[in-house]
Amino acid sequence: MFFLCVFLQLAALERQIFDFLGFQWAPILGNFLQIIVVILGLFGTIQFRPRYIVVYTVWTALWVTWNVFIICFYLEVGGLSKETDLMTFNISMHRSWWREHGPGCIRRVVRPSSPGVLEDYSYVSVTGCIIDFQYLEVIHSAIQILLSLIGFVYACYVISIFMEEEDSFDFIGGLDTYSYRQPPQEHVELKPVKPVGK
Repeated sequence: MFFLCVFLQLAALERQIFDFLGFQWAPILGNFLQIIVVILGLFGTIQFRPRYIVVYTVWTALWVTWNVFIICFYLEVGGLSKETDLMTFNISMHRSWWREHGPGCIRRVVRPSSPGVLEDYSYVSVTGCIIDFQYLEVIHSAIQILLSLIGFVYACYVISIFMEEEDSFDFIGGLDTYSYRQPPQEHVELKPVKPVGK
């Protein structure tokens, strides 16, 4: 579970970097929560805290749902459109960083020639991409789903192990000396101890 949490953390950090480069605020927030909860799961595993791992398992279900939504968003399933500003909370018109910087993409900036258009405004033309950006985003989400499902199974296993250890724990001088139905003996027979060496 420890190594899986480390691998999940690295995958979330990688995704966070590229979402920051594209100013995609909704995925940035989701990735941030993923990083925090994976740290909780890691801490729960190291410190034998099953409640933290339960929080991790609940979040994993939400994380899988979020990544399924991202896949549907970029594949434009059910009326969703990748051209909307949904991932930026309608704050800006930024898109996925992979749109202009994917493998093999040739990016050309065309300045407007009209006199009424602002100087800062430019049109970006992207051609020659080996893989379209939406498929790269889908691959990232599919990897997150796969890792999360493996993490969910391991987390459930670790929780069951922790619960078994907690149930089998015997307190020092606990219930093994007498039954809870029988009262303890009121009189204890004491035997003298002979000093050693005399």
